[in-house]
Parts: sequence; C-alpha cells; structure tokens
Amino acid sequence: MKHELPKLPYALEDLAPVISSQTLEFHYGKHHQAYVNNLNNLIVGTKFENADLETIVREADGGIFNNGAQVWNHTFYFSAFSPKPKAAPAGKLAEAIIADFGSFEQFKEAFAKAAATLFGSGWAWLVKDAYGHLEIVQESNAGNPLRTGLTPLLTCDVWEHAYYLDYQNKRPDYIQEFWSIVDWSVVEYRFGK
Repeated sequence: MKHELPKLPYALEDLAPVISSQTLEFHYGKHHQAYVNNLNNLIVGTKFENADLETIVREADGGIFNNGAQVWNHTFYFSAFSPKPKAAPAGKLAEAIIADFGSFEQFKEAFAKAAATLFGSGWAWLVKDAYGHLEIVQESNAGNPLRTGLTPLLTCDVWEHAYYLDYQNKRPDYIQEFWSIVDWSVVEYRFGK
C-alpha cells in the first residue's frame, strides 16, 4: 500500500497568523511529505508493505514506526484546525472535560502545561481511555497513544519545526495561540466515535 500526503482542509495561508503559510510550507509540505516518502521506502518487502497507518503505529518498531507514526500524528494534528473553528466543545465532550478536569479552562491549562514542559521533541495529547475518561499524555519523538490502547482526540505538535519560524524559541506563545485554530467540532466527532 502506497501512503500519500493527505490534502489539507484549508489553504496554506488560512491559519495565519497563528501558523503562517511559510511554516505550513515547511511543516506540511516538507517534513510531513518526507515522513510519507521515508515510510513508503521503508515498508517495501516487509510485513507492513500493505498495512494501514494504524497497524504500523501499533505494531512497528524502528524507522518504520518513527515515520509511520509521524505520518499519522501530523495528519491528525493538521486535520483538527480550521480558519473558522468551533471555539469550544459542547455536549458529551464538554461534559467529559468538566468531569475529568473541572472546567474547560482548567483542561486548557493542564494541556498547555503538558505541551510546554515536554522535554525535547514530541506531542501533547488529549486521549480517551476504554472507559470514556479523558487524560492528557505526553509522548516523545514519534510517540502515539494508540500503542497503549488509548483513543487520541487532539494533539499539539511541539517539535520545533511546528513553531520555530513563527515563534522562534517561544513554545508557550505557540501553545497559547494554538487554541484559536482548534476546531472543537472535529474533536467532538473523534470523541463520539
């Protein structure tokens, strides 16, 4: 199975000034594409040659895992954004956030802290466990909570290539602006699956 770079659901300039078109050109157009290309080259002749991305994320190791997970993670990350997002969760997701974090604001603070304090490169994730409870987890490098049986709902990429052109070394500024492009209708859909 040949993996392909998925199309973005918005134009490169649509998320500015939160994420500039220049950042998307590099982050999506170069980094994400490189992971796709590397994965396609690495899986030839392996048991993952015809596997979907979730199988690769759950079962592979080494370079196949690293590139496959980065393809999955980036696709998931980019697809949660909108230039005209739903600004806050509603319904069952909102209820779960209040039950597990106290309030939407407390959730945002805890998530931002997890994203800001992750040492080095990686991802902060909002996940749902098998019982429907929400958690925030940090994953280094290409880490993905699918590997531990959790259901990803939202992620923030804290690899420097996600924010350095727009925010330089100010990761907390990037995280603060991140909220203004998260489309909670996407996260609600993921929660309901």
